[in-house]
Amino acid sequence: MIVISDTSAISGLIKIQRLSLLNDLFLEILIPPAVQSELEELKRFHYDLTPFEKADWIIIRKPKDSALVSKFEQVLDRGEAEAITLAKELKADFLLLDEKKGRNIAEEEGLTVIGLAGILIRAKQLEFIPLVKPLLDELIKSNFRISASLYKTVLDRAGEQ
Repeated sequence: MIVISDTSAISGLIKIQRLSLLNDLFLEILIPPAVQSELEELKRFHYDLTPFEKADWIIIRKPKDSALVSKFEQVLDRGEAEAITLAKELKADFLLLDEKKGRNIAEEEGLTVIGLAGILIRAKQLEFIPLVKPLLDELIKSNFRISASLYKTVLDRAGEQ
């Protein structure tokens, strides 16, 4: 299975000290260099990146099609542009991406997108976590943006309401 990640899923899980969920669910994650750089920025906010830095199951892979990256960069940030390009090049099974504009473009490009909320639902379904709600609440406390309607939908899908 080929799984590419943008920054948000990894950074959210780092913030709540649950990065290992990605390894549990997908075994291996590929990220482009721009995502690695964006994640390194978390150090400025005193987050412990040791689990990320030691995760030999997270592999940095540079997309080859720089023209496509540039095209996506006209409307997306560099990390999203590289992640979508890499996912297209490798015909990824999943692209982990949360931002709405990026999700829309990725889906238009034929990619299967999962956000962090979907990752938590999947982790519960596979019994890696007992409940989604406490982790959603931790994410919100760490300034991860989740609308009230998405919060409710996620809890409904997780069978927690």
